[in-house]
Amino acid sequence: MGHHHSHSHGQLSGNRLLFSIVLNIVITASQIIGGLISGSLALISDAVHNLSDVISLIISYSANLLVNKKKQTLHQTFGFKRAEIIAAFINSSTLIVIAFFLAIEAVKRLNHPTEIQSNLVIWLALIAILANGLSVLLLKKDADHNLNMRSAYLHLITDMLTSVAVFAGGLLMKYYQIYWLDAILTIVISIYLFYMSWNIFIDSLKILMLFAPKHLEIESIEKEILTLEEIQNIHHVHIWQLNDHDIHFEAHIEFKKDIKLSEFDRICSKVEMILFEKFHINHSNLQPEYERDDHKDFIIQD
Repeated sequence: MGHHHSHSHGQLSGNRLLFSIVLNIVITASQIIGGLISGSLALISDAVHNLSDVISLIISYSANLLVNKKKQTLHQTFGFKRAEIIAAFINSSTLIVIAFFLAIEAVKRLNHPTEIQSNLVIWLALIAILANGLSVLLLKKDADHNLNMRSAYLHLITDMLTSVAVFAGGLLMKYYQIYWLDAILTIVISIYLFYMSWNIFIDSLKILMLFAPKHLEIESIEKEILTLEEIQNIHHVHIWQLNDHDIHFEAHIEFKKDIKLSEFDRICSKVEMILFEKFHINHSNLQPEYERDDHKDFIIQD
């Protein structure tokens, strides 16, 4: 078994998430009250989106704590390393569902537009832009290398952009009385939510389903390993991601000669180095074989 990895996911990410949670609770409460008073569906939509942000950020924060503080045990041999992927899956799927229902409500409102108190919409949208903009800046760095943090980051950046749209709509409603624009904005927000969430939903689902990472060319891995002259065949291969950073590889390796265990260790180290340096696979489990009567297919069809 080979391991090549670094543990640099720090407490700072959790502190930034916690601050973003507090900001979004304030935004959500003010927008719900303001939306009900003003009659703006777009503002209520933004508030619902913010509420989903609060829930998703709490899930992300909890996952962050689990990953950093809960270690492997006899009953949780991987610890809680999958917690962040589950969080990303829940966050993205929640946004997709919310986008669908917001679009339905917006179509209903489009057929029956009502007068909106635009001043309240403008000020609350402006507050949301500033607060979410600050949260986006705080999480940007972590979003580049962590799927869970990226889902939280996208929640916040889409909410900031929807608040910009609500702000612009409020100005148009104030000066031109275009009240049907409130429903149009809600539909646009819904489409944008769906678009931004879909990739995270699919990526996290693939990891949970133990699919091989899409950036790896499986045939290239086989070709590189077979460059080692002692190896006859590689088969029964499984490749999967545990989380954003840990890629696991297991395989049966058939040798041309009946070698000693010490020789296998030497060759095994070479294979692990190939996997890590060329394919960024940081966990490997290799089973040696010699003239064993079993299936030699690269991928076994169970």
